[in-house]
Amino acid sequence: MKTTSTAPRAAKAATATATATALKLYVVLARAQRAIGERTQADLVPHGISITEFAIMEALYHKGPLLLGEVQRKILVSSGGITFLVDKLAERGYVERKLCATDRRARYAALTRKGTALMKEIFPGHAAAICEAMSVLTQAEQKEMTALLKRLGKAAAGRDDT
Repeated sequence: MKTTSTAPRAAKAATATATATALKLYVVLARAQRAIGERTQADLVPHGISITEFAIMEALYHKGPLLLGEVQRKILVSSGGITFLVDKLAERGYVERKLCATDRRARYAALTRKGTALMKEIFPGHAAAICEAMSVLTQAEQKEMTALLKRLGKAAAGRDDT
């Protein structure tokens, strides 16, 4: 009579359950991000700017002039992408490039008066749209989710500084 251990089967089942749970979380997270992104993008359409262009302007609005590399890291686009987007915003008069006094190779991006005026006009409504989208969660749940997602993002990026 042959006896089989249930341990390998239990381990396989646990692995399958863990995989299914992780995949489900990934899909739910992606769908939530897409839904919130679409909702917040909608209030930018009347102003003729994309969510990525808004992200650049928002960073400059709250942080002041930034090196292009700093802007790139804040909004997570490629170096070529940031150059293209800043050029588009500059053509429309929202952003200007400034030389760095200490490094001739470096360039700053800064909001122009027109860009600052646009941000003053649209940021409050954009922030309200985000608050409305998040309002299904209590503030405590939002704080907990922020901490969890931060930990998840850092681990996925291979960083241990959680």
